[in-house]
Amino acid sequence: MTTIRLPAPLLVSLLLASPTWSCSAPSTVAYTGVTVWDGTGAPPVTNATIVVESGRIASVQQDPRPPRGADVVPLDGRWVIPGLIDTHAHVSGRWAASGSEDELARIREELALYARYGVTTVNSLGDGDAVIGARDAASPTDPHARLLAAGVVVADDEPAAARATAIENADAGADWLKLRVDDNLGTSAKMPWDAVQAVMDVGRERGLPVATHVFYLADAKRLLEMGTGLVAHSVRDVDVDDELVDALLETGVCYVPTLVREVSTFVYAERPDFFDDPFFQEHADAAEVARLSSPEYMEEIRRSPAAAGYRVALAQAQRNLKALSDAGVAVAFGTDAGPAARFPGYFEHMELELMVDAGLTPAQALYSATGGAAACLDLDDVGTLEAGRWADFLVLGADPLADIGATRALERVFIAGHEVR
Repeated sequence: MTTIRLPAPLLVSLLLASPTWSCSAPSTVAYTGVTVWDGTGAPPVTNATIVVESGRIASVQQDPRPPRGADVVPLDGRWVIPGLIDTHAHVSGRWAASGSEDELARIREELALYARYGVTTVNSLGDGDAVIGARDAASPTDPHARLLAAGVVVADDEPAAARATAIENADAGADWLKLRVDDNLGTSAKMPWDAVQAVMDVGRERGLPVATHVFYLADAKRLLEMGTGLVAHSVRDVDVDDELVDALLETGVCYVPTLVREVSTFVYAERPDFFDDPFFQEHADAAEVARLSSPEYMEEIRRSPAAAGYRVALAQAQRNLKALSDAGVAVAFGTDAGPAARFPGYFEHMELELMVDAGLTPAQALYSATGGAAACLDLDDVGTLEAGRWADFLVLGADPLADIGATRALERVFIAGHEVR
């Protein structure tokens, strides 16, 4: 990974833009009296003690006695789960509240916003080079969401141009390559297949996985044959079939539903109920809420053919998610949050509820957002509350396995053992 050394004044400005947290936390902390769901799929551990040493999980045991010398934090009756991992979101700095003109500072603010809602790792699938720079400038113990980056979306029609864009992203240090194969409900032309192949070739040459935006079943199958590393949206045109199931199982490629992305296209035809959710309001962008609540914008959505089309697509996406999950396909949690009207952090909680509405159990939905998501992104130090992994976890006031809505009963967020403020 390339290291970028920033000038001291810029580093100071970035630190000032970050949430407040203690840099003098004790090296060993014991969180006691909790029920722990560790993100591995194992049953929860009751009356547990989580021991964190130097920002990493040391142990999770059904033993309330903390180690000698540890700083004890009683969390009696609370639930603890790993921080959420969004395998398909966007980070650009547009949601920064400070108005800072420093692009890196704005990106850090946006990552802090994700973290305050409990999203502790974000895979930014298609944003500017500054996002890669922000990733490189970050420390594993920073008080904001961890970041993976894909650079700009490769959308060139000509193979040579697509290859050149993909190489530029690879040279910049991208973790992923990202391309789109979609015609926007028939209103535009799809990326030509020879251009798609050019990007796949770069991915193989440079050892980078390629994430692909899809809509149609036939395209998803062809992309799997070509070597895509992530199906980055639901199949939304028809029911999935055995051929797709077999291809996903054989390749091990993960399927990312992004159900809430569809919701964002039509929900603002009226003022949505979630605008009145106190959990949403705690960190919501008031200016964006006002824009989306205007009579003119709501009328625009009511008249939009795309909004009507994506409402139908959501129902199809939920049916396909249930079918693929039942077949044993690896489902990775993702939202496509971050662009306008897609509120980062909060949309992740909506996505969990939509997944459960589709027929998944709360445990299945949570696994897709924790241990499952980490596996899909090939991350071995986050996603589960196991010894040696970073202590990224959420403290909840209710049982999320009984009601997925309990993720909104979020009381505290920790990254590398430090509380996000």
